[in-house]
Amino acid sequence: MKGRFYAVTGAASGIGQAVVVRLAELGAAGIAISDVNTVGLEATKALCTGFKTRTIAQKVDVSKYDQVQQWIQYTIDEFGRLDGAANVAGIAGGTGNTTCATMKDSDWDAMISINLTGVMHCMRAQIPHLPTPGGAIVNVSSTSGLRGLPHNAAYSSSKFGVIGLTESAAGEFGSKGIRINAILPGPIDTAIFRDGEKKGLFDSGAISATTLLGRMGKADEVAKVLCFLLSDDASYVTGGMLVYHILIYPKTLRINH
Repeated sequence: MKGRFYAVTGAASGIGQAVVVRLAELGAAGIAISDVNTVGLEATKALCTGFKTRTIAQKVDVSKYDQVQQWIQYTIDEFGRLDGAANVAGIAGGTGNTTCATMKDSDWDAMISINLTGVMHCMRAQIPHLPTPGGAIVNVSSTSGLRGLPHNAAYSSSKFGVIGLTESAAGEFGSKGIRINAILPGPIDTAIFRDGEKKGLFDSGAISATTLLGRMGKADEVAKVLCFLLSDDASYVTGGMLVYHILIYPKTLRINH
């Protein structure tokens, strides 16, 4: 990571924030961070002050392509290059009683526009600036992208879509030496998870008991693997889905990441 420059979305908290800190620990020369939460972005910048990494922050709604494009251009103007990106931004929505029959159009549209279209917007803006060969992107999907889940249809559909988008892009740009992978977190103790739990979407105790390790994951545990996929150590890994990790649960259990 030393001497390289990265862009990270969803960087105000959770996995995105942990990725930024990990990149700084590994010696990245510069990191462009974005989120709609400007207070969280400043907190993330503060966590990086002890490293020699230059961190620049900008408020970005990934569902708006013009904002994403402007942010990436700003990144290039400031750093002169872009070596890789982690597209982490995402939301969870609805309530524990939401079904396909009762879902609001606004909830569906918001979920798809941020979780799926937002990833497409980011890759569209990032890929033209990545080195060929050598560029790398990691998109964050979810274990909810592997199987449909009751009361989480919009979220699950968006994360299924991220996997298909990632595999398609990997096939399109592999010949140019750009690697594009997806990471699929299971239950990770983040703000998005806790917000979903308050809405009745998840039960952290029940989910923890059903994981193979018997506990929820931590954001920094995901960040370490994500940064591996961005690194040269993963030079022959592309179009992959790293599942983090499999859950064993009864059909009635509501889960998400």
